[in-house]
Amino acid sequence: MRFKVGDSASYTQTIGEAHIGLFIGAVGDTNPLHTDAEYARKSRFGARIAQGILVAGLISTAIGTRLPGPGAIYLGQSLRFLKPTYLGDTITATVTVRAIREDRPILTLETVCTNQRGEQVIQGEATVLYEEVL
Repeated sequence: MRFKVGDSASYTQTIGEAHIGLFIGAVGDTNPLHTDAEYARKSRFGARIAQGILVAGLISTAIGTRLPGPGAIYLGQSLRFLKPTYLGDTITATVTVRAIREDRPILTLETVCTNQRGEQVIQGEATVLYEEVL
């Protein structure tokens, strides 16, 4: 078996204006908290924030490119959004193997996104099917 409980991998990216714009183009989420600086300044957040699911997408990148890597398919994902991500925040998505099915190539992963201050912004759990041989 190529994985063991405790294995982990990370992917890091700084969230910028281009991320917000591309995400809006892809899914149409034009909530003014993400698009309108004046509106967001008056909100509880005090500034524009990234869409939560955009930030969670970094978890998908960690899964698909790092662990388990190419060929991985999501079977499920739970998420808790703990803190906002602001434009300019550097987010590290970390996935850690918590369980390995013996009968099928399926992993349960703890998923966490942390900002540059070490604050967890997202917590969750993913179930993924992985390629045994490529």
